[in-house]
Amino acid sequence: MVLLHTSQGRLERDLTANRVRSACLAEVATIDVVANTGAVPRRSPSRSLTALRSRPEVPALAAVASGLNLWGLSVNGWANTFYAAAAHSMAHSWHDFLFASLDRAGLMTVDKPPLSLWVQALSARIFGFGPLSLLVPQALMGTAATVLVYDLVRRGFGRRAGIVAGLAFATTPIQVAMARHNNPDELLVLCCVAALWLAARALEDGRTRWLVACGAMVGLGVEAKMGAALMVVPGVAAAYAWVAPRGRATAIRQLAAGGAALTVIGLAWPVLVTLTPASDRPWISGTSDNSIWSLMLGYNGLGRIAGQAGATGGGGLFGAPGGVLRLLGPGIGDQAGWLLGFAVAAGLWIAVASRLRRSDARTGWLIAVGGTFGVGALVFTVARGIFHPYYVSLLAPVAAALVGAGVGQALRGGRRAARVLAPLVISAGAAGQLYVLGGLDGRLSWARPLVIVVAGAAAVALAFALTPRVRTTALGVGLAALLAAPATWAAETLGHATSSTFPAGGPEIAVAGPGAAGGPQAGVEFGGLGSAGGRWALGGLLGRAGVGPLPGGPPFGSIVPVPRGRTAVPRDSSFVAGAPSGRAGTRPPESVSGPFAGDTTGLGEALSYIRGHGGGTIGIQSQSGAAAWILTSDANVAGLGGFSGRETAVSARWLAMEVRDGRLGWLLGDWSAPSGTAGHDRHGSAIAIAQRAARRVRLADGVTLYDLRGRAAAILAAAGGS
Repeated sequence: MVLLHTSQGRLERDLTANRVRSACLAEVATIDVVANTGAVPRRSPSRSLTALRSRPEVPALAAVASGLNLWGLSVNGWANTFYAAAAHSMAHSWHDFLFASLDRAGLMTVDKPPLSLWVQALSARIFGFGPLSLLVPQALMGTAATVLVYDLVRRGFGRRAGIVAGLAFATTPIQVAMARHNNPDELLVLCCVAALWLAARALEDGRTRWLVACGAMVGLGVEAKMGAALMVVPGVAAAYAWVAPRGRATAIRQLAAGGAALTVIGLAWPVLVTLTPASDRPWISGTSDNSIWSLMLGYNGLGRIAGQAGATGGGGLFGAPGGVLRLLGPGIGDQAGWLLGFAVAAGLWIAVASRLRRSDARTGWLIAVGGTFGVGALVFTVARGIFHPYYVSLLAPVAAALVGAGVGQALRGGRRAARVLAPLVISAGAAGQLYVLGGLDGRLSWARPLVIVVAGAAAVALAFALTPRVRTTALGVGLAALLAAPATWAAETLGHATSSTFPAGGPEIAVAGPGAAGGPQAGVEFGGLGSAGGRWALGGLLGRAGVGPLPGGPPFGSIVPVPRGRTAVPRDSSFVAGAPSGRAGTRPPESVSGPFAGDTTGLGEALSYIRGHGGGTIGIQSQSGAAAWILTSDANVAGLGGFSGRETAVSARWLAMEVRDGRLGWLLGDWSAPSGTAGHDRHGSAIAIAQRAARRVRLADGVTLYDLRGRAAAILAAAGGS
C-alpha cells in the first residue's frame, strides 16, 4: 500500500510538472510569435465579456453619455439645415455624394470636406431621410469618444482617473450640444481622440502599426474638418520623438510612416477634386478660384487664425473677443472652460512629478495630450478670423483627460507632494470656474457658494490629509463640487432645440452667437435662440432689422432680458436665417431674411413660374437660403455666393459653362449686400455680367427673374471671353 501510494504521488507530481512545462512552452511560443510577427493573440468573446464585467464603469459611462446625447434628440429637428440639405442631396445622387454638393444640380459644394456628410447621407440611404437618421450617428460618435477618453486616461493613471475623465468629458456642455447636432465637429473630436488613444498605445510598446493607425485617424479628421485635425500632430510627434521607445532612429522612421498615412488619407479627397475637371464637379464653395487648396489653406485654414473677411477679433458677425482669458469668457467659458484651471494645474503637476524623463510612462502621455491641449488653446486664443464658440469642442476631450490624469496623480503620488500640490490643483479649478460663473449674469447662482465652500474645504482637507482614505474622500468631494455646475449646464441643453447656426450647450437663453449686434432688445432670428416665454434673448444676436453691428449693443455672449410682450422664436421652430426647417414638404416663406440668407424675396413665385416654363435650376445668392428650400420643398435651387452669400466669387466663364451644359437656367433678383462686405464686388460682377446677358422676367412685387437659357455665348461675350 505504501509503495502504491508513493507511486501514485510520483505520478501526480510528474503530470503536474508536465502541465506546467506545457503551459510555459505555450507561453514562450506566444511571446515568440508576438516578438517576431507583431501579432497579438485574439481575445475570445468570453474573455472580452469577462473584461467588460470587471470594468462596469465602461457601460455606465456609455449610458451617461448616450442619455445626454440621445434624450429628446428629435427636438433639434434638422439641426443645421445647411448640412441637412447637403445630406439630402447627397443621399439622392452619388455624384453629389462624392463631391459634397449642397444642391441637387451639383453646382456648389459645401465649404467643408465630405466625411461627416458621407456618414449622414449613408445613414439616410439605409434608414430613410429624416432628422434622427442624421443626428443619431452624431450622438453615437459622442458616446464612442467618451469611452475612448476613459481608456486613454485609464491606461496611464488608473481606472478611477479614467472614470473622472470620461465623466468630465461627457458632461462638458459643448460636447453634449455637438453630439446632438449635425455639424462635422463631433466626428472631428472622435477622430482626434482616437488618434491620441492610438498614440498612447504606440508609446507603450513602440509598435509602428499604432502610429500608422494614429496618422490614419488624423487623416480622417482632415477629411472631416480640414486643418483643425492637425492640432493633434505637434503633441503626438513631440511625444514619440522624445520617448522613442525603440530608439530615436526607429522613432523617426515610425513617425514618417504615420505621417505618410496621414498624408495619403487626409489628401485623398482634395486630390480627387483637383484631378476632376471643373466641368465635371461642383464649384468649391468659399473660394474665388474654384480650388480646394484655397479653401483648405485660406478660408478654412490660415484665414481663421490670421483674420479674414467677415470676422473681427473684437466680436463681429463671425468673431469673438480675443485675449488671454478668451476661453473662460462669456459665451465660451460656459461651453468648455469650467475645468480648464484644474486641467492646466494638473498638467503642470504631472510635468514636475515626471520631470519629463523618457523612462517615465507619464512623460509621453503628457506631451501628447498636453501638447494637443496647448496647441488648441493657443490657436483659439490668438485666432482673429472667423471663430465660433463651438470650436472649443476640440478642447473638451483633452481638458477632461488632463483632469482625470490629475486625479490619478493625486491618488498615486507621494503623500508629501499630494499635500502641497493637490490643494493647489483644486484651488486652480475653483478659481477658473468662479471666473466662468461670473460671466453668466447670475445664472447658476447656487454654484458659486458651492465652489467656494465645498471646493475650498476639500483643498484644506487635502493639505492636512494623513491617510489615503482621507485624501481620496477630500478629492472626491472637491471634484463633485467642480462638476456640479457644468453637468447641470450640460443637462439643460436637452430641454430645447439647439441653434442651427451656432450650436451651444446650456439652457435656452445661453446660446452662443455672433458679436454685438441687434441691440439689447432685438428679437432672435435663429432656431433655439429664443425662450418659450419670450423673457430672454442672447445679447449680441442679429435681429430682424439688419445685419451690421449696432452701437450700444450688449457684449458677445451676454444674456439680456426681453420685455414681456415681445416674443422670440417659438421653441418648436428651427430657423436658418428666418426660413423654417421643419418637415419635408413644408413650404418656406416667400422672403427669407437675415444675415445668412441673401435675398430670396419672391423665390416661391419664381419657382412656380419656372415649373411652367421649362424648368431648370435657379441660382440665388446664399447657400443658407437655398438650403431651407431644398430641405423643405426639394426645390431645384442653388446658392452661388457661399454660406451667407458673401464667401464665394464665381467666375463668368464658369457661369457660362454651367448655362451651356444645362445645369443652371435662372438667376433670382438683383443681388445686394451691405456696403463694405468683402468679396461681394467680385462675385457680384460675374453675376451682373450674366444678368446683363439674360432675358428679364418681371414678377410680382417688382422681383426680377433672369432667364439664362441659351445665353452662354452672350455671357462670355459680355465678360470679354474671360
